[in-house]
Amino acid sequence: MRLITFALLVLAATSTGALAHSKAEQTTPANEATVASVDVIEMRFDDPMRVTAISMTGPDGDVAIARETGMDAVTEFRALPPAGLPDGAYTVDWRGLSSDGHPMQGTFGFTIAD
Repeated sequence: MRLITFALLVLAATSTGALAHSKAEQTTPANEATVASVDVIEMRFDDPMRVTAISMTGPDGDVAIARETGMDAVTEFRALPPAGLPDGAYTVDWRGLSSDGHPMQGTFGFTIAD
């Protein structure tokens, strides 16, 4: 019985890393940053992520952004906002599937100000 308990503990300890979910490690613009303008929205993940949806809202409501990265699992995702965004607060919401197949989501925000 002790051998089985020990084996289960070892299995649990070694499999935890395999069950870790991908996460956004860095965004451009950085979360809560104040910037003069935005040319690209980027997210970098620690493991490949298939970003299935991305949206952006600003001071005037929804902002149309164009995916530059397709639907493949990637460690760096890019989307392009329209040129000349007005000053104000913006929020980016995303959803995806991590490399282990689990659904993930996140949000980050930034402010444009001259």
